[in-house]
Amino acid sequence: MLTLALVGDVMLGRGVDAALKNMQPHEMWGDVLPHLLQADLRIANLECALTRHAQPWARSWKRYHFRADPGAVRFLQAAHIDACSLANNHTLDFEVRGLRDTLRTLDAAGIRHAGAGLDLTQAAAPALLEVSGASPCRVALLACTDNQPDFAAADQHPGTHYLDVSIEADTLIRVADAIARARAHGADWVVFSNHWGANFVERPAPDFRRFARHVIELGADIYYGHSAHLCQGIEIHQGRPILYDTGDFIDDYAVDPVLRNDHSCLFKLMLDQGRLRRIELIPVCLAVAQVTLAHGEDFEVIAARMEKLCAELGTPLERQAGRMVYEPRP
Repeated sequence: MLTLALVGDVMLGRGVDAALKNMQPHEMWGDVLPHLLQADLRIANLECALTRHAQPWARSWKRYHFRADPGAVRFLQAAHIDACSLANNHTLDFEVRGLRDTLRTLDAAGIRHAGAGLDLTQAAAPALLEVSGASPCRVALLACTDNQPDFAAADQHPGTHYLDVSIEADTLIRVADAIARARAHGADWVVFSNHWGANFVERPAPDFRRFARHVIELGADIYYGHSAHLCQGIEIHQGRPILYDTGDFIDDYAVDPVLRNDHSCLFKLMLDQGRLRRIELIPVCLAVAQVTLAHGEDFEVIAARMEKLCAELGTPLERQAGRMVYEPRP
């Protein structure tokens, strides 16, 4: 049985970067840390550059620029983060030099990455993760984004793996080719990460649902979405999970009093013998530079919201011991 832990946006810049200077690495993860360490693999969307380079992106107007000191990678290591998606709208916030620093920092820390690189081939390449033990397997992370098209990598230019949300033939061919390359590298499981869509959207639009289903039909085992700053519902398509948005996990963002972007989940997927066996959603609360397990009213609000959103997509959740669980029917 493979247990895969997926979290949404991890933003280590700005107020988080300042707070980390007075924290030990394990403190950022709070009482969520044992749940992360219990998994076989952990994947996050790293939504900032790891660099000391001070020149922000200037080729187009951009409101927010996020960077953290490269030493912040210790906080990712404390949670045993195995891989990061870099396909998002903040990876190049401090120009190509910031991207290069991020890649070097992650490589030195032994953290794999996908979705950005020194050219399009690197940006589109899978990150390969090995799981040893009684049931060894190989997991491939593919990462793309429809955010910030001016960050897009080209044949001889660094950047992100940019991909439109579209079911046009050209787009689907690119998706199929990426999945085929992952399989050619021996991947038993393919995770398709996508930083897509607008902020503060509670439900996936019809065109997003069509695209995600096509990605599953083309051979991905897990669709792993993020960008909205809110957890969205889960759909099961052809027996495989589509996590439309996994919300935020570490940040310093202002909290919307209605949408409550400080409410999120840790998503744990149990996989065995080519099949999805179980999904666990563990509700969490976010503060500046810290995530903690949700209790009391916070737990009730998160659980009720996720039960409703998942039910709308045909995915029933059952509450069990501080979490919400989906198990496929035999």
